[in-house]
Amino acid sequence: MMRNWVGLLACVMLVACVGGGKDRAPEHKVTVSSSDHRPAKEVFGPIATPSRQEPASFGSYAKGCIGGAAQLPETGPTWQAMRLSRNRNYGHPVLIDFLEDLSRKAAAQPGWAGIYVGDMSQPRGGPMSSGHASHQIGLDADIWMLPPKRLDLTAAERENISSISMRRAAGAYVNDSWTPQHHQVLKAAASDPRVARIFVFPGAKVQMCKDEKGDRTWLRKIRPWYGHHYHFHVRLNCPKGDNACVDQAPPPPGDGCADAQDWVNNILNPPPPNPNAKPAKPKPPITLATLPAQCSAVASSR
Repeated sequence: MMRNWVGLLACVMLVACVGGGKDRAPEHKVTVSSSDHRPAKEVFGPIATPSRQEPASFGSYAKGCIGGAAQLPETGPTWQAMRLSRNRNYGHPVLIDFLEDLSRKAAAQPGWAGIYVGDMSQPRGGPMSSGHASHQIGLDADIWMLPPKRLDLTAAERENISSISMRRAAGAYVNDSWTPQHHQVLKAAASDPRVARIFVFPGAKVQMCKDEKGDRTWLRKIRPWYGHHYHFHVRLNCPKGDNACVDQAPPPPGDGCADAQDWVNNILNPPPPNPNAKPAKPKPPITLATLPAQCSAVASSR
């Protein structure tokens, strides 16, 4: 009898040492297939780490995922990642390089220590549970309008500090917080060949159109869009060689200033509502089955 108890005790101790203890880090285990009809945000949202794959963006900005994503370091010499609890400071390595480059250019502006970086992508991209329809393939990033004065914010401070709004009159104009430095930071971002387009509120685009006295070609990439007055949204082109990445159509020819002025005019003098307009039907959630087939492997990969 004693021998049996001794043997059982040894067995229990062996299990604890080999793998039964609570100190082991949990392994990522997700089993999905391209025929899975669960909402994709329920799968991609909880995954805490990137996949161990070669970096690649799959699908489009609002319907895809990213394998082998890189993490933007939480703090660098000229940037800080904000809202760390969201775990959204991941992207294609091309995006990481771009943000580091832009932060150095921003740090050269008077009053700017660099940039505060908001949401990028989740560790494996894909749809998010809240906040964005895009940001799914590791090529989108939000840059705060708040000029950083210091780059030693604690994790708690990064949760509680807020950016500042640049808009006046519902976005028809910039307010007194807008500076020539904002113009220059946006110009530096839009002048980068890696950038496809930048979204910002209409009044900011119109103001930049008025203020720019030199080369205006970069203004084509600045696109007016709803919101985007606490941050501007940078979207990169698909990286060379990522054949499963779907680029957005390029902006129309020209500097886009007349289009931005139309947005402003509609803010100041809204057109009458269409009495025959039917309420828009809510879009169903994106499922794993509707994402590119590669996304099942990205979600399942370790």
